[in-house]
Amino acid sequence: MSKKSAAKVYQDQPLVYQIRIYGHLDCQWTHWFDELTITLEESGETLLTGVVIDQAALYGLLKKVRDLGMPLLSVNIVKPV
Repeated sequence: MSKKSAAKVYQDQPLVYQIRIYGHLDCQWTHWFDELTITLEESGETLLTGVVIDQAALYGLLKKVRDLGMPLLSVNIVKPV
């Protein structure tokens, strides 16, 4: 599937995303990402997983990661809802 057709398929559809960041997210910040499941991995990375309703919500989550000052490693679509 080309990028153009993939974008059309997922447009305006909630998706399950995984956002991987470097470092463990301190428990004091878990309320900030309350809509996501937070997994602290043995590798020292944090995996945020959950439904994101649209691109605006995704950008909001990425802004929160940026504001924490934690390096963003990856953002992946897991599956459509």
